[in-house]
Amino acid sequence: MKKITLASLAILTTTLSFGQAKLIEKVTKKGGELIIPYEKYVLPNGLTVILHEDHSDPVVHVDVTYHVGSAREQINKSGFAHFFEHMMFEGSDHALKGTHDKITIGNGGTNNGTTNRDRTNYYETEPKNVLEQTLWLEADRMGFLLGQVTQERFEVQRATVKNERGQKVDNRPYGLTSEYTYKNLYPYGHPYSWLTIGYMEDLDRANVNDLKNFFLRWYGPNNATLSIGGDINPAATVKMVEKYFGAIPRGPAVTPVKVPAVSLAGNRYVSYTDNYARVPLLSIMYPTVPNYDKDMVALMCLAQVLGKGKNSVLYQNLVKKQLALDATVDNIFAELSGELSVMLFPLGNKTLAEMEELYNQALTEFEKRGITDDDLEKFKGSAVSDLVSDLQNVSGKVSRLAQYQTFTGNPNKIKGILEMYNSLTKADVMRAYHTYIKGKGAVIVSVLPKAGNIAPAKPDNFTIDQTKYTAPDYGYDKLTYKKASDNFDRRVTPPLQAVPVVKAPVVWQKQISGAKVIGINNAEVPMVNISVTIPGGRLSDAKDLSKAGVAAVFASMMREDTKNYTAEQMAVELQKLGSTLTIVSGVDGTQFSIWSLKKNLSKTMALVQERLLNPKFTQEAFDRQKQQRLGAFKQQKGEPSAIAPAVFDKINFGANNILGLPAAGTEKTVANITLADIEQHYKDHITAAGARIIVVGDINETEAETQLAFLNKLPKTKVVVAAPAPAIPVTKTKIYMVDVPKAAQTQFLVGYANGLTFSPVGESYAIDLADYPMGGSFTGRLNTYMRETKGWTYGASSGFGNDLYSGKYQFNAGIRAASTDSALVALIDQYREYSKTGPTADELTFLKKAMGQSEALRYEALYQKANFASQMLTYNLQPNYLEQQAAQLKGATSAQLKAIANKYMDIDKMNILLVGDKARILPELQKHNYEIVELDVDGNPAN
Repeated sequence: MKKITLASLAILTTTLSFGQAKLIEKVTKKGGELIIPYEKYVLPNGLTVILHEDHSDPVVHVDVTYHVGSAREQINKSGFAHFFEHMMFEGSDHALKGTHDKITIGNGGTNNGTTNRDRTNYYETEPKNVLEQTLWLEADRMGFLLGQVTQERFEVQRATVKNERGQKVDNRPYGLTSEYTYKNLYPYGHPYSWLTIGYMEDLDRANVNDLKNFFLRWYGPNNATLSIGGDINPAATVKMVEKYFGAIPRGPAVTPVKVPAVSLAGNRYVSYTDNYARVPLLSIMYPTVPNYDKDMVALMCLAQVLGKGKNSVLYQNLVKKQLALDATVDNIFAELSGELSVMLFPLGNKTLAEMEELYNQALTEFEKRGITDDDLEKFKGSAVSDLVSDLQNVSGKVSRLAQYQTFTGNPNKIKGILEMYNSLTKADVMRAYHTYIKGKGAVIVSVLPKAGNIAPAKPDNFTIDQTKYTAPDYGYDKLTYKKASDNFDRRVTPPLQAVPVVKAPVVWQKQISGAKVIGINNAEVPMVNISVTIPGGRLSDAKDLSKAGVAAVFASMMREDTKNYTAEQMAVELQKLGSTLTIVSGVDGTQFSIWSLKKNLSKTMALVQERLLNPKFTQEAFDRQKQQRLGAFKQQKGEPSAIAPAVFDKINFGANNILGLPAAGTEKTVANITLADIEQHYKDHITAAGARIIVVGDINETEAETQLAFLNKLPKTKVVVAAPAPAIPVTKTKIYMVDVPKAAQTQFLVGYANGLTFSPVGESYAIDLADYPMGGSFTGRLNTYMRETKGWTYGASSGFGNDLYSGKYQFNAGIRAASTDSALVALIDQYREYSKTGPTADELTFLKKAMGQSEALRYEALYQKANFASQMLTYNLQPNYLEQQAAQLKGATSAQLKAIANKYMDIDKMNILLVGDKARILPELQKHNYEIVELDVDGNPAN
């Protein structure tokens, strides 16, 4: 690593400083060290600028991180930081509402924003030719936003934020657990005592002037970091940053938040009844340390040992013994504090009090066990692998630079974190356990289902004390709005540069032992991804629908013991290597997905071979897997967003079609599965013949063939996967309703299934084009109207999904319960209007640019390259299919897309599924001229 610091700036100022920007340091990569090269500048107004140059793809990523999150909010005014994240997309003086999406999405890119307790960031990933326009956009909303913050837009976004809270917090099982935990963990008024999304009553009492003051206080350039990475010229980029950001006035001074560390004198017991939960939960949370604290890494290792994976203490003592459905431990590290969180779901008739006792017994077992050499080795291996994996694409690298700068002032923090990993000792981990967990107070929340008369672990014993709170001075007095004075006209949108030429990855293909193999060699990061799909999967269950779910249970059983390794030993060996092996059941196969550092690939593949060739199917493991699966089914029955997809498939395909049943099976069908079924599935389906294999990363064709030599040891059985029965035709639209009493939102799924299978061109692709202006993007008519105009939903989208066997079109949204009927009427009207007009000329132009130029973003990360190769192999595509697709896109007309929409998007021939509160929504639905069919949560006729 070569680092240029302030000490050497005297010589470099004239050559490396551009205009007003001051170069602070330049870090370059030396040898094989793991760093992210960058240049760091500061403008006179306090804006910090980080530049990362990477020409591997014609892509740029821009991130503006403001050092403000919910921790800067006032008591009774929670949710402002997140609320303002939404308002920042409402337009600014020179880039009016809609301009941001028109430029970023409309030129093939993406944009979004996120808020947490300590920061808010806004980011775009896009083709490199859009960089200057993006900087113009971000500067305009930093310096010229408030003129567009109107009462009307304020009200719409307030409604949208409420819907987001409904979707993520109020309308899902266990969604309120964190809220109960944090308000009882931290003192009244502590910046972390409320959730980032805030309280509904605080959102209700907020007004537009409160929001404007929040912007003036915290959104100055001196409280922001602008990070830019990708295919850039640093010198030219600095000049652009100076032009657009340099004149924006500095905001009020921002000083660090300082609060005392939290320590609980004893356990605080809290309980609440959850409207959606079907299984009780015991949540235990301990206060720990802030991010980047000296004990952070020790606590990360402790959490892994206690509750991550099959080798963890809680899994071994609770889950494996069939005492708990699930038991996990996680860390949350934030700027002011941290938490260690334990989640325990009882199995069978275990009470929450018993779960707490079992947890305490498990800790006693841990103290006897201690930390082993294997624990350290597997933690370090997986932690370093995770770091490398994050560097696959420019967004991952830029995000890390932005985070490190915002919270530590050092973008090169990755070096210090690696040192923390490497220096970790067993004594460090045990010291962290004794310091923060053993005998320490925690907030213990009992989440109780409505049914079953479940008792909390212990009676509530804590009352929040509001008498000792003194509000700090947040500095809101005498704030003024000052706009930049420029020597150029900001009303003029900067020109786009030439659209970059994008080349799809070069692939190689061959057959090995009857398996079809495709590969892409890419050495940007020293990682390899190999995916092996063995024929079978969900469709293989069709031969006996009474046992639907065999393929899914089989995939789970393939993660259990082998003849030479226990599941725990296998997990340890993989983690020590920094490798992962996931096994899942797909539509027509079981997929083994391997991620490995290049240097450890041979050892990883030896473990994969052991998994494939030497499984050990035991009755004990099978019984446990079965019980866990049945418990999971029970959990899912309380969540509208989980109920809807399963019921929708049953409506579209019927109960006698394998595609009409959940891929995981049902409570009834899984109960019928035996261990003999799993053993037979292995005998029938583990084969090299017809297998599909994807090899992507730092590996060439010759090396890949060596690593895949184990295929010669697999049987060569030919497996024929039968095509499913056709979907049920929809001759007229009906409304299907599932009652979830007191649901805050109604889950909409509207559409149908048909036999149109995937093709990259032709009608299959034309449907994607026709749907794009409706619901295929954030800018589509449905989302624009329902979210941006009416505030009925957090998001509304539609799309046509298909594969080798079937196709399905659907509209999807979670709608505020009170707006269910209004949204349904609007949905029907939008589809009928679109069938008359098709896309407008502007919509057609937009979709051609957006879909055409998005090619630049499709091949950056290894997983994206793997998806491209998988599509080629699965659908037997020729390399020129992209040119054919581009030609179809270029030649598409409004008339063509209107005809496709009328053929495949006819609202009068769709199934309308609404999952919500029957008492609230049924009376209005009955006013429509549609047959209403009431179903239960399994999709059967309701009693």
